[in-house]
Amino acid sequence: MLFDARSPLDPRDRAPEQFLSRVVALGVSEEAGRRLMSRVVGRGVFSSVELNRSHQIPRKLCNAMGELPRLRLVDSIVSPVDGFRKLAFATTDDLVIETVLIPLKKPGAVSVCLSSQVGCPMGCTYCATARMRDRRNLATWEIVDQLIQARTQAEAEGRRVTGAVFMGMGEPFLNYDRVLAAAEILSAPFGAAISGPAITISTVGLVPEIDRFTRERRRFRLSISLGAAMDQKRRVVMPLAAQAPVAEVMAAARRHIQSRGTGRVMLSYVCISGFNVSEQDARELAELIGDTPVRLDLIEVTDPTGRFQRPTPEEWEQFRDALTRHVGQPVVRRYSGGADIAAACGTLAGTV
Repeated sequence: MLFDARSPLDPRDRAPEQFLSRVVALGVSEEAGRRLMSRVVGRGVFSSVELNRSHQIPRKLCNAMGELPRLRLVDSIVSPVDGFRKLAFATTDDLVIETVLIPLKKPGAVSVCLSSQVGCPMGCTYCATARMRDRRNLATWEIVDQLIQARTQAEAEGRRVTGAVFMGMGEPFLNYDRVLAAAEILSAPFGAAISGPAITISTVGLVPEIDRFTRERRRFRLSISLGAAMDQKRRVVMPLAAQAPVAEVMAAARRHIQSRGTGRVMLSYVCISGFNVSEQDARELAELIGDTPVRLDLIEVTDPTGRFQRPTPEEWEQFRDALTRHVGQPVVRRYSGGADIAAACGTLAGTV
């Protein structure tokens, strides 16, 4: 990605290597560039005066940075049920995106669920984000700024950000370059310093982008949303994603695993009562997976329109037992929290 030498020097808006190349082009050392990214991304320091006086950032870099744009926090709400917190931000063009702080099992640890787009063009029928009128890709800095501000909120509550998931608003692989640049910034030791394997990028199954991700040997985790194991059912709930047969999606997942030589791909399966949780669905899913090393995450649908309902306890038990018999690999019932504050999977809609 080329940069405009006249544009502000923003540590949040270019992958670390590109950012440092620009720093060097300004006649400043890479070490000073790393220190600047560390202070802005790692500590949330944006004042040029403070950066220069208190953090020994060369004035030339501070002048090149200038006053950087920020997302504006317009709402913050926490669930009294499970501690999930949803943050709503206004962009500089007055669109609204949402970010979620997800409590983890380790006490005090949280992961940040990041949005990659305003709205989403994929049209998944159970997802509120797909029904948003406004749609555009987020800039890299807008993605990174979500993390910076969410981390500030977490630290104010005595919590620590240990991971990030690109599972918020939007299809990350439709904004591939910016999302991957943001992930590189978040994982850089002089960025947000989040471990690469603690960053997960989710996709509805865009095969060319999965293959690109594989070729580039990215160190982040990959998660693929299936919706259903049969193409005819997948077309009902994921009409655009289902343009690629699900067998091709799984073939791309296998190529990804083979290129790494180890590990598993996460498969997310949204469970819908009376639709995709039968014994036959379990057999079809097991046949699709075969011996591919996966972690299968089962997620209850949360549809604000009421069109799709969560499985009954009986459906859950029967489907889980059937999968255990047929799949023979880890099957996890993943909790989709924050439903009471519209922060669960599929409920982010940019409303405040």
